[in-house]
Amino acid sequence: MMSDQSSSPLLAVENLRTVFHFADGAYPAIDSLSFELRAGEVLGLVGESGSGKSVAGFSLIGLVDAPGEIVSGEVRFKGRDLRKLSDEELRRVRGKSVSMIFQDPLTTLNPVLTIGEQMMEAISEHETVDPATARQRCIDTLTKVGITSPQTRVDQFPHELSGGMRQRVAIATALLNQPELIIADEPTTALDVTIQGQILAEMQTLQKETGTALIWITHDLGVVSELADRIAVMYAGGIVEIGQVDDVLDTARHPYTLGLLNSVPGDTPRGEALRQIEGAAPSLTARPLGCPFHPRCFRASDLCRTGEPPLAQAGDHSWRCHHPLDPEKTP
Repeated sequence: MMSDQSSSPLLAVENLRTVFHFADGAYPAIDSLSFELRAGEVLGLVGESGSGKSVAGFSLIGLVDAPGEIVSGEVRFKGRDLRKLSDEELRRVRGKSVSMIFQDPLTTLNPVLTIGEQMMEAISEHETVDPATARQRCIDTLTKVGITSPQTRVDQFPHELSGGMRQRVAIATALLNQPELIIADEPTTALDVTIQGQILAEMQTLQKETGTALIWITHDLGVVSELADRIAVMYAGGIVEIGQVDDVLDTARHPYTLGLLNSVPGDTPRGEALRQIEGAAPSLTARPLGCPFHPRCFRASDLCRTGEPPLAQAGDHSWRCHHPLDPEKTP
């Protein structure tokens, strides 16, 4: 799936910071976010609700609305810092070179326009194509994502389709202009397990066929273990561990990553209670000093409560923790 590791990254994010303004101040939802993504690579961005995954996705392509604000950092796509582009320049990138699939297609599909009208608009925004050619491209793309009778569906309205069909339309729309990067924000969360499995299988096939890089935002480790090349674990607005799928899942170094793995129901012996992470993720306005995970961590010390965790690395696997797990002794 991945391209040559020696090539320049397709996307390079460095020290990205997004805050939300409230009456008593500005609070970071994304803080010092840094990672790279190569052409054709699939990165799974995982974490609990409130970890900053979705805000990170929106921040990458400048879709953060007030009271949110991207205040610093770089988002370099093919060497160009997207944060320095004008609104018009960024609009030409979005939907063409970079596309996004949102969690709920009902919030992105216009209820008063047919599927075909909306998809054809996505084409006409970026190139001049005659209506017949644009319509056929829409039909062909709907076929690719597993929609039956696409010639009929293209003339239907969103409310006439099932949830799984609407999500396939959202995926097809994202693929229309052959983007080099797709950001998918938990696109299968609201679907039943069977439909979710079908869409994931289709996305794997499409990603391999097109070579499109993919950032898959999810809380489901099972999904990214099947889909992704690398996993980035987010907590309190930052990445606490990142590496190849097997490295992170088999030799987790951060206690939070271990907590997520232990919380997966299928890994718990029959009859035993789930080994859940104690407590809850900190709110935006109450981030603790030091390591943000220390109030919930079984390895926390006084150092964790006061000092920022250092970045440690072994090959492509890196983590931020004062007391990282020893993979030979991981419980």
